[in-house]
Amino acid sequence: MGSRPQPPNLRQEEGRLLHAALVEQEEDEEDEEGSEESSNDSTSRAEPLTMPTFDVPYFRYIDDEGTEGEEEWSSSRSLSSIDEDSSTDSVVSDRFVVVSGTPEKILEHLLNDLTLEEDQGTSQGKESDTLLDDFLLTYPVFMSTSDLCQALLGHYCTKRHRGKEDRKEAVERKQKVLHLVSQWMALCRDFLRDDEHVKLFMKTLYRYVLDDLYEHPSLDKDVRELQKLYQLHRTHTVDNYSPQRKSKALFHQSSLKENRLQSRGTQRENKEVLCHVYITMDSFLSMRAHGGVVAQELLQAVAERMDVPLGELVLVAVTYNGGRLLLQPQDRVFSDSLRPVGRLHVCRKDLGEVLNPFTDNSELQQRTARMLSLNTWDVAVALTNFDWTIFASIHEQELVYFTFSRHSSSSSSSHTVALELLLQRCNEVQLWVMTEVLLCPTLCKRVQLIKKFIKIAAHCKAQRNLNCFFAIIMGLTTAAVSRLSQTWEKMPGKFKKLFTELETVTDPSLNHKAYRDSFKKMKAPKIPFPPLLLKDITFIHEGNKTFHDNLVNFEKLHMIAETVRLIRQCQKDPMGNGITQKSSTEVRAYIDDLHIIDNQQTLFELSHRLEPRA
Repeated sequence: MGSRPQPPNLRQEEGRLLHAALVEQEEDEEDEEGSEESSNDSTSRAEPLTMPTFDVPYFRYIDDEGTEGEEEWSSSRSLSSIDEDSSTDSVVSDRFVVVSGTPEKILEHLLNDLTLEEDQGTSQGKESDTLLDDFLLTYPVFMSTSDLCQALLGHYCTKRHRGKEDRKEAVERKQKVLHLVSQWMALCRDFLRDDEHVKLFMKTLYRYVLDDLYEHPSLDKDVRELQKLYQLHRTHTVDNYSPQRKSKALFHQSSLKENRLQSRGTQRENKEVLCHVYITMDSFLSMRAHGGVVAQELLQAVAERMDVPLGELVLVAVTYNGGRLLLQPQDRVFSDSLRPVGRLHVCRKDLGEVLNPFTDNSELQQRTARMLSLNTWDVAVALTNFDWTIFASIHEQELVYFTFSRHSSSSSSSHTVALELLLQRCNEVQLWVMTEVLLCPTLCKRVQLIKKFIKIAAHCKAQRNLNCFFAIIMGLTTAAVSRLSQTWEKMPGKFKKLFTELETVTDPSLNHKAYRDSFKKMKAPKIPFPPLLLKDITFIHEGNKTFHDNLVNFEKLHMIAETVRLIRQCQKDPMGNGITQKSSTEVRAYIDDLHIIDNQQTLFELSHRLEPRA
């Protein structure tokens, strides 16, 4: 077959590979042959292990010049010598021995050590799989998706720069690239669905694989895997073509329909968001809606909740520069980035002013009575079901994008929608608890309401929903609620004791030890407290350099990957410990549309109105 032109920039990439700063351990072939003839005595390889190394899981950095500069490397993990019993073949048989390198060299090392199906299940295969997972979860930290696509095409198309490779080695190299691509797509396809670089990359790679299929028939299985991932259908009507034309005909007669890659509009409309519709200047209804919701739908939901005729209401978007935009019934509320067109307010048509449901004391009494009538277990179930719907859709990589990209640009906002939604929900539940307590006008009912929230928090903990559990406890411990001394004095001793026990779990001392111990004992599936996960990742990020002399500190990325994998572990249900349960329609409707005051000054004014300062 004719030589294939290299993809753009591949020659530059190849040049960069030559200058990658990895420490390569050269093995003496004669010593290696001699060790094979011996009875596998590990002492013949003991000498290299006497050198100081860093205790990292997969790479080992060997400083041939001494230990100078090791303190800079120990930022993520303390220095240690290799244990006496660690002198195994697997430690020194690795061709590359590193803890850091350029992105291209890390990818090259990853492909060299990648295990195909026959090696999977072995200890070396498991380490390779974990290393691959680390790389795929954290690559956005140190290289763009476009650069990764370019590097993968380079490894697939070009021969190694050192020496010659035979036919078997060429096929194995191509299969390893395709295996990595398969794992990448399986892990990150939701983030890559609309990436034009990835679309072009996949079409180009698919064409290259089809071109190679005649020369390397063993790639047929990999072609089928690509078809399975992207539903690429090819016809098998090319038998009449000559062998020279077969691969080209196969490509041209292949269907490149990517049904799995939905259109941007359809994907946006299927996304669920929490929509804030302000009914006063200080309070809003938090309503769950789909990304393509229009003004008419929101107005209908608000009218039903507030018991106001739909014809009397209009929806107004207050823009960030202070302008007002009257939304027509079929106007979309959210942009393509799933951000509202502005702060949404519901106004009366005739008066042109926002609603004010807090002036009528009878309405407040009715509101409290409704909350007190709800079963606490059903409320906890509805809260947990709501949170689980969001949490189950969170991808581990969202935490990486949120931590590393939130200050750089808004381009990654579409990658963190579910995570931001859960964080928003946690904040809203906390405000909801405060709102309900501070809008309760009578002392005895306020005591009943707090007792109810304590029971709901305990139920959320029992249902393994630490997100709502934390939110409720934090709502009860905020200054505006905790200062209600007369209310708390009326609390029965049993509930005071229960509240103290629950509050202990949220104690931040010793790096939230009480929470971590309690959460570790819970079976999956379970919902963690997201702010603490982000705190852990931020601590790793700010306490360790991402680059050292322009080389990627991969040990830091491994620690980040270990943290974000907690999401995957919490979402699994290997033992059938389902977290969702059935809840009543009334409770579910109440929890789906929470009525919240989000102005701290207003909340404090309500608190002082209930119990004036002495």
